[in-house]
Parts: sequence; structure tokens; C-alpha cells
Amino acid sequence: MTDLNAIAARIDDAARYAEPIAQLTDDAGFSLDEAYEIQRASIERRIHRGESMVGVKLGFTSRAKMVQMGVDSLIWGWLTDSMLEEDGGRVSLDRFIHPRVEPEVCFLTSREIDRPLTLLEAASYLEAVAPAMEIIDSRYRNFKFTLEDVVADNCSSAGLVIGPWSRRFDTLRNAGVLMRVDGHAVQVGSTAAILGDPLRSVVQASRLVSQSGLVLPSGSLIMAGAATAAHALPRGAHVQCVVSALGTTEFTTY
Repeated sequence: MTDLNAIAARIDDAARYAEPIAQLTDDAGFSLDEAYEIQRASIERRIHRGESMVGVKLGFTSRAKMVQMGVDSLIWGWLTDSMLEEDGGRVSLDRFIHPRVEPEVCFLTSREIDRPLTLLEAASYLEAVAPAMEIIDSRYRNFKFTLEDVVADNCSSAGLVIGPWSRRFDTLRNAGVLMRVDGHAVQVGSTAAILGDPLRSVVQASRLVSQSGLVLPSGSLIMAGAATAAHALPRGAHVQCVVSALGTTEFTTY
């Protein structure tokens, strides 16, 4: 019988100490449902250490990400306060193994989400939207994993930077996205790559949370998923993401 708690401890330690491990599925086979149990157990370990839940993230919402990671299913994970980095601030790469960054948009909920929402309802549950970047960092050697592995690893979520909040929900369907590193464009795309409309990520998040028997509190963050493929994150770099009509978010690594 697979010890899911032991696996959760292993993946949590890998993230906590920035030490890469072999794919978990190399040693123990487990289902996708069990991978989410491992994910939840690893997050509970963080909560016991004093971290607080602040929201959820969706993964593989763009075709570019699915192709890059070799998967074909939308996945989701949890965000905690320790992942939050300051907009315009400095981000240490010491706590990551092989970090990458991807441009996104982030939503802030205005109401408790306790059931599956429709696309028509989604905006009425939101307080604001912002340009954002997610730092992803697979805890597996060589950034290689199965679908079950990445879900167990909280979908590679490691950090996030959120720009200025606005209520420009009307601009999201096909907003231009540009990510620069040291002034050079490294990723160019559109928010249309996020499920055709990032508001669909709110719908998907509501369904996934509801299916798990959970409630997303008012004031939660929803990271909608990447608009482009991820880019390797070097030290000493200035990273900037611009989303048309929403604004700019940026940070510097060291």
C-alpha cells in the first residue's frame, strides 16, 4: 500500500530545502486522485509551519504550456502567503531549484465561491484583476515529471508577483502579453491563450474547488494560468510583464 503521507513529506522537504528528487512515480505508483491527496497533505505541512492559504492556481491552461510540459490536462494547486513576492522588489533564487517564470493574470475574489459558476456569473464574484507572473520550480531532477508527479508537487507553484489591481474585466478576452528579461522580449502572446478567455479560469477554479468539497473564501487569489510558455529565470535579471490595458508587474532576481 502506498504511504501518501510519506510521499507528501518527501516532496515538501524537496521544496523546503531546494533539493531536487527523482520522480515520485519512479518508486511508487499512484493515481491522479492520490496525487491530489499528496498535494493537499504537503500543503497541510506548510500550514502547520505557519503559512496561510491565499488562493489557488490553475496549470496547463494554454496550449503552449501543455506542449512544453508534454501533458494534455488542466491541473490546479494551492497558493500560500510565503509564495508572495513584492511587485517591483528583489527575489532571491536561493530557495528555488531550477526556477522559471511565466506571464499570467491574477484575480481577487469579492465573494465566497462555494459552487460551480457559469461564465456569465464569474465577473460578479471578482473584486479585481491584475497582471501577474508566476515563478514555477519543479522539485524533480531535470524538470521531468509525469502528470501525477506534477500534481503531487503542487503543480510546480513556487512564487508569484502581482501588479496593480483594476476592474478591467472587459479587456481580458484578447489582451496582448509581453514578458521581458533585461529589456529583451522573451515571450509574446495573448490572454486568449488562457482557455480562450481568462474568466474561464474562474469558472474552472470554482468547479475544481467544489468537486473537492471545499470553499474558496472571499479575498482569495486565483492565478489564471500562463499566457505563454515559461522562461528560465537567471540571477541578476530584471523581469517585466506587460498586459495590455491592465498594466505592468516586475521584479529583479539575485
